[in-house]
Amino acid sequence: MRRRISRREFVRRAGAAGAAGLGFWVTGVSRGFGQEKSPNAKLNIACIGAGGQGGSDVGNVKSENIVALCDVDERHAGGTFNRFPKAKKFKDFRVMLQEMEKQIDAVTVSTADHAHAPASMMAIGMGKHCFTQKPLTHSMLEARKLGEAAREKKVATVMGIQGHCGDHQRILCEWLWAGVIGPVREVHIWTDRPGHWWKQGLERPKDTPPCPPHIDWNLWLGPAPERPYHPGYHPVAWRGWWDFGTGALGDIACHALDGVFWALKLGEAKTFEVEAAHSGHNGETYPNWSIITYQFPARGEMPPVKLVWYDGGKMAERPKDLEPERKLNDNGQILIGDKATLFDGRIIPEARMKELQPSLPPKTLPRSPGIYEEFKRACRGGEPCGANFPGFAGPLTEMVLSGNVAIRVGKKLAWDWPSLKCTNVPEANNYVHREYRKGWTL
Repeated sequence: MRRRISRREFVRRAGAAGAAGLGFWVTGVSRGFGQEKSPNAKLNIACIGAGGQGGSDVGNVKSENIVALCDVDERHAGGTFNRFPKAKKFKDFRVMLQEMEKQIDAVTVSTADHAHAPASMMAIGMGKHCFTQKPLTHSMLEARKLGEAAREKKVATVMGIQGHCGDHQRILCEWLWAGVIGPVREVHIWTDRPGHWWKQGLERPKDTPPCPPHIDWNLWLGPAPERPYHPGYHPVAWRGWWDFGTGALGDIACHALDGVFWALKLGEAKTFEVEAAHSGHNGETYPNWSIITYQFPARGEMPPVKLVWYDGGKMAERPKDLEPERKLNDNGQILIGDKATLFDGRIIPEARMKELQPSLPPKTLPRSPGIYEEFKRACRGGEPCGANFPGFAGPLTEMVLSGNVAIRVGKKLAWDWPSLKCTNVPEANNYVHREYRKGWTL
C-alpha cells in the first residue's frame, strides 16, 4: 500500500535549489534590493492572508514587527489575529496597503491562488518587499509581470517554496553537474493530489447557501468572476476550481519541479513544448487526473529532456533497477541518466549507489539559513533569495502553469518562452491571462 504524506513532509523531502543558470530572466537581478536596513532594526511586516498557510507564514516572520494582518475570513484567521493583538486588522489588502503604506517594509501574501498577483503587485508597486506563497500566480502572464515589477522596483522577493532552501536539491545539482548519473534525458515526477486532498471533476454547485457573516465573499472572490458563495470553495477546496486555484500543478509542482528546474537548467531554454493527457474537464474544475509532458531542447551541453508530471493517482512506471522490496510512494521522482538512475534522491540499485559513493562530489553550493531567514536578509539589503521572482520563481511558475493551458486547449503547445507566446496554437494565448473582475487590477 502506498503511503500518504502531508504537504509539510513532501516539502521537507523535496529540498530545493538556488537561482543560478536561468538564462534571459536573470539579467538585472542585483545582489541587494532596495534600501538597506540596519541588521539590528526590525522589519515592519504586513501579512495578507492569516489563516491556514498564512498563519504559518505569519508565525515564521514573527521575530520582526507584525504591524498589520489582513484576511477576508475572520474566523479562519482568528487564531492569528489573537496572537498579534497590537497588529491592525483589515479585510481588504488594498485598504491596508493604502492606509499603512509608510509603516510597512514588507508583506507576506498567503491567499488563494487567484489573489496572489493583485496583492503582490500592489505591494511591489509601493516598493514593499514581498513574500508570496506558491504558486506565485494564477496565470502565466501574472508571473512574468511580477518578475518585471520586482526587478524595476528593486525589492526583495521570494516564492514560498520552503524546501528550496534545503540540502536535497542542492545535492541533486552537485551530482548532476558533476556527471554522476550522466546526461539526463528523462524525468518523471508524480503526486497524489488531488483526490483525498480535495476534489476535482465537479460540477458547479446548484444550491446557494447564505454566506457566513465572518466571511466577506466579495473580497474573497477578488479578481475572479462573480459567483455565489458556497462552502465547496473555501477553505482549501478552491484549489480544484479553475477560477480560484491552479490544481495539483499549482499546489505541488512548484515544490516538486524546483530542483529539477535548476539542476537541468530548464530556464535557459528559449522554447519548449507541453502536452496534456487527462480525465476530461468541464471548465469548472480541473481533471480528476492528468499527465503533463514537457519537452525541452538542448541547453548548452545538456541534451534535450522529457519531463513527465503525473497527478490524481497516476504514476510513472517502476524503474527496472529498483529493488523488489522498495515501493513507489504516493509522491516520487525519477531521473534517468545515461549512467544511472536517481529514484527519490538515491542512485539505484543500492549496489550502484555504494559503488559510486567514494566518487560523489563534495558540497560546493552555498547552503541556506531557510526561506524566511533568506527573505529577511534580502529585505535588509543582503543576498537575493534563491526563489526570487525575476530570477527563479517567475520562470518556474510560467513553465508549471503552461501545463494547465495545455489541459484547457487539448493540443500539444509550442512556446516561445521569451515572448511568452504559443506559436502553433493561437487560441492557447487566450489562457496566458484572464480579464479581472471590475474593480481589480494587476
